[in-house]
Amino acid sequence: MTAAILSIGTELTRGEIVNTNAAWLAAELTAAGFNVSVVLTIADEMDRMISTIQSFASAHRLVIVTGGLGPTTDDLTAAAAARAAGVSLVRDENAMMAIRRRVEARGRTVNAGHEKQADLPAGADILPNAIGTAPGFSIAIGDSPLFFLPGVPREMKRMFTEQVLPRIRPSAPNNTFQIRLRTYGLGESLVGQALAGVEGTHAGVTLGYRVHFPEVDVKVHARAASRDLARDVALRAAAEVRARLGDVVYGEGDEAFAEMVGRAVRSRGYRLGLAESCTGGLISHILTRHPASDYLVGGAVTYANSAKTRLLGVAEDTLRGHGAVSAEVAAEMAEGVRRVCECDVGLSVTGIAGPTGGSQEKPVGLVYWAVAHPGGTVVRNKVFQGEREEVQLAAAYAVLDLLRRIALGLPERTES
Repeated sequence: MTAAILSIGTELTRGEIVNTNAAWLAAELTAAGFNVSVVLTIADEMDRMISTIQSFASAHRLVIVTGGLGPTTDDLTAAAAARAAGVSLVRDENAMMAIRRRVEARGRTVNAGHEKQADLPAGADILPNAIGTAPGFSIAIGDSPLFFLPGVPREMKRMFTEQVLPRIRPSAPNNTFQIRLRTYGLGESLVGQALAGVEGTHAGVTLGYRVHFPEVDVKVHARAASRDLARDVALRAAAEVRARLGDVVYGEGDEAFAEMVGRAVRSRGYRLGLAESCTGGLISHILTRHPASDYLVGGAVTYANSAKTRLLGVAEDTLRGHGAVSAEVAAEMAEGVRRVCECDVGLSVTGIAGPTGGSQEKPVGLVYWAVAHPGGTVVRNKVFQGEREEVQLAAAYAVLDLLRRIALGLPERTES
């Protein structure tokens, strides 16, 4: 069964907002067994919306539409859907009551914009919005069901998971299975090179790659006579992928790199302190996007040399003799934060993120990082390429991967 995804919003076509909804929906539909053949974004233009909805309905057995269900005059999706289906737009009293309760619970007064959100195609199946005011709905045009969801990502995701997916799953071919492997340490071309021939060895398997710097996801997608057979094929292919890539594969599915680092630190019973210079607190942010209070003690962003000396105890002679961007200073920063935080492991980063500040001896992108742990202090360095944000993110991942490998007893990689 082919599925289509239609995103509506002039703010999307103008590039004012990044369309994350389409990518998320495509992944969810693929995982559920649907073949997503078209993903399209169009502006809030009534005639284009009507014609696209109608053409999608005639060409696909399932259509998911997001956006344009809000309270403003440019939110035209409900009206376009009604015209595409050849029905009138009517006010749904149940939807109106739900909107009224949510608005008044926030201490606000219902206005015409709120009321507009309850005007839906006649005969539509209403999809309640548990966390927003705009309800979704579904209609049928010919033999194809179309589901219309708000464009707000968190509202859309919850409604799709709780209300749409249970309705459409029985109609999926149910003969596919996908495993998403998360990797860090090799670029896309090297990952692809390492996995050459896997598809030929496992009939029905297709490998897909998704780069989100500095990670690369490998999607092992299998199709067979049944979902159980597809799962078996996918598992065998994924095992070969893991064997070829080794510990570059750090997790699976939605497991985040920071979560895996945290799990490794917990497995050793370590307590962690952070000392950051050129990353400016980025490592702390990455780790604390997930629960970390059981292992992360604290840290310091020490940009100035005086802060490195005063807060971490880095010797002034070390700074004068080697400079702030050096292996010696990185080591003293890591050892200093370990001492100050009274923890098992101290982690540090110091470098030149750019775009200025480099020299022939120490170019932009040069970063030193260190991990001080019960077995000693390990210092590494690299000249990272890219813009400032890319250098900072690459450096953060490099030191976190070093920490992960030390905690798990894994060998180091030269790539980072």
